Amino acid sequence: MKALIPAAGVGTRLRPHTLNKPKALLPVAGRPIIGHIVDDLHGAGIDGFVVVVGYEGAAVREWFAAERAGLDVIFVEQRERLGLGHALWTARRAMGEEPFFCILGDTILKADYRALVGADHDQIAVREVEDPRRFGVVVLEGDRVIRFAEKPDPPVSNLAIVGAYLFRRPAVLWRALDRIVDEDIRTKGEYQLTDALQLMVAEGVPFGVVPVRDWYDCGKPETWLATNQALLEQEAPPAPAGVEPPCAIAPSAVLRDCRIGPYVSVGSGTVLEGCNLSRCVIGSGSQLRDCHLEGSLVGDHCQVEGARGQINVGDFSELQLTSR
Repeated sequence: MKALIPAAGVGTRLRPHTLNKPKALLPVAGRPIIGHIVDDLHGAGIDGFVVVVGYEGAAVREWFAAERAGLDVIFVEQRERLGLGHALWTARRAMGEEPFFCILGDTILKADYRALVGADHDQIAVREVEDPRRFGVVVLEGDRVIRFAEKPDPPVSNLAIVGAYLFRRPAVLWRALDRIVDEDIRTKGEYQLTDALQLMVAEGVPFGVVPVRDWYDCGKPETWLATNQALLEQEAPPAPAGVEPPCAIAPSAVLRDCRIGPYVSVGSGTVLEGCNLSRCVIGSGSQLRDCHLEGSLVGDHCQVEGARGQINVGDFSELQLTSR
């Protein structure tokens, strides 16, 4: 079975980190978001991937070529970002008529993927949320979906769609997506997948739901840090000597006279000198000296000296807070 991964979004809430890279490549617990997705799906038996790229799409292609060479991957470009429904519609020819699994390129789930992709009918992964007005939701009758709604206000259900779908009848999905694009059916200005799913329900396609407990969001700086912490608690590699676990420290990173951890991720080639870090994500190729940081995000190829407390700096930044 193939998996479709829409990964064309801009990630404006994560600027400055997404000014020069797509959200799907932001590091979490030692791997980019899309790395967690691809590795989990490949381990569950997915043998091919179609990735929808757009904003900074070349970086996604380069990551696959460098880090996951040998995987069966097809890239489809979404030239206009007109919604999730439009992203899937863009990939319809690459996906064909065979059943497939779809997961958003900024969604990390820890679920029984083998059970999810092995179901014999269409499935939607869901989780109960306190404020369903922020999400697409499903309305159930028994264990069957009878309605899909996009960010309903007032709420009609507290079962949020978490961004993972099994499509056993792709032909019906493509027909529904063709209709919303051809007839310019938009919700909140975009071609929504939920509208296409509602058309499928109207045609009699049965959708089941799979409740998901572990759904991790990287949409804002604070949730990026929280996801980094949660994943490190689950799957952190052994910590190097002198590092308080759980942490993910790249083998090529250099630590000199530092106190690191817990919940710190450090990318390849980064050099830390005289630093005290906890709950931080530090990118690759950066240099930090005499920094005492908690709950901070530092991008790739940064030069930071003397920083205290909490900072959030994107790639190629220079920050010096000590006098010479």
